[in-house]
Formats: sequence, structure tokens, C-alpha cells
Amino acid sequence: MGFLLWILAVILVVVGVVQLIQGQIIFGIVLIVVGLAVGPGGYSIFNSRKTA
Repeated sequence: MGFLLWILAVILVVVGVVQLIQGQIIFGIVLIVVGLAVGPGGYSIFNSRKTA
């Protein structure tokens, strides 16, 4: 599952960068942020903190 999330995050970030280059600033930034949020490394929306 982690590998699939990593692949999805990479695809989202790459598409976001392409959109930035093409001039779609807002859409590109949104895709990059979503890619970083989905990715298993760093911050991930699928990893929840356990509170004591």
C-alpha cells in the first residue's frame, strides 16, 4: 500500500510541476500539495497520530 501511495504522490507532483510550467499556477500548486499530503514520506493524510 505504501508503494502505491508513493507512486500516486510522484505522479501528482510531476503533473503539478508540468502545470506550473504551462502557466496553470493555482492548479499546479494544488496538485503538488495534494501529492505531498498523499505521499507516505513526510506528512501523509493516511498516517494518524496516536494520542495517549
